[in-house]
Amino acid sequence: MSYIQHMRSLIGTERLFTVGCGIIVEDEDGRILLQHRSDADIWGIPGGIMEIGESFTDAAVREVYEETGLTILQPELFGLYSGESCYVTYPNGDQMYSVQVIFYSKDYDGILSQHDEESKDHQFFDRSSLPENLNPRQKSFIMDWAEGTTRPVLK
Repeated sequence: MSYIQHMRSLIGTERLFTVGCGIIVEDEDGRILLQHRSDADIWGIPGGIMEIGESFTDAAVREVYEETGLTILQPELFGLYSGESCYVTYPNGDQMYSVQVIFYSKDYDGILSQHDEESKDHQFFDRSSLPENLNPRQKSFIMDWAEGTTRPVLK
């Protein structure tokens, strides 16, 4: 049983505090890697919830590998995101508040592939042609990347 599952068994759908970690992966053409979620018609960066005992970097690198098959070699801090946009209530009623530690990297190895059930597609997008249906909880850091906001971003 994962930490989240264990906590849910204790508190039900009440708000749970978590730390999310993800990586803005940019290819050699300056495009961002986005994943199309399988549980909702939204696009976002690869990432997920940090596990107990994991470092921010290890969590982000693990999540990207699990979801894309890519190994991130030198992640750099992109930004720390908190505030109102971090609240979420899932369709099953589970409530969370998840602060986000976002990294950036152009240095990766491997072949992009579908590695889990969380996503149904991965594509690289230009700054000027991002999909309209961005994950609302990730839109701020995707747009910060697209607009070239100075790093690290603190929100």
